[in-house]
Order: sequence, then C-alpha cells, then structure tokens
Amino acid sequence: MSNFVVDISQLRKAHKKEAEELEKFLKDRVEATINAAEKEITLKLGEKGEFPKKERLRVLLKKYLHKADLKDEFRVIAGKEENILIIKERKIAGEAE
Repeated sequence: MSNFVVDISQLRKAHKKEAEELEKFLKDRVEATINAAEKEITLKLGEKGEFPKKERLRVLLKKYLHKADLKDEFRVIAGKEENILIIKERKIAGEAE
C-alpha cells in the first residue's frame, strides 16, 4: 500500500485551525510524504521509512483529537476502502435528526 487518505472535511468545516495543525502533527510522527487538500490529507510512502499500519495511524489521529480537546466532538472511523480513515463528527444523544 503506497497511499493512505484521511478525510478531514467535517473537521475542517468546524475547526479550520485544528485541521491545519493535524497536518503538522502527522508530519512529525509519520515517515511519509504528506499532502493536504481541502477535504483530505494524503500520506504517500517515501523512499525512507516504513508506512504505518492502519491501526497505528488511527491511534495517532485519536491522540491528536485528544490533544486538541476535540475527542468529544469527533471520532475516527474506517472508510469503505481499505486505505481510508474518516474524522467524523459525533452525534450527540438527544440531537434532533
């Protein structure tokens, strides 16, 4: 697997600054090339380093949400494809749909 995508569209809509900080957080902790777009962050395997497992990347995203005090607002879920993770807004109990 050479690419991994993190969908941050909901995070960016609610917290633009934190979405930009997430990119820096991942750059410091993952040995991969990171490209940020409006709705996603793409990690590409570089010549050096080993690509992190999906579980490790998920843990890093959860750690960032905790660090940024966003864990009560957002959660990390797996996408429909194997190499996609999504940062999704939590539904609050009692919230009208």
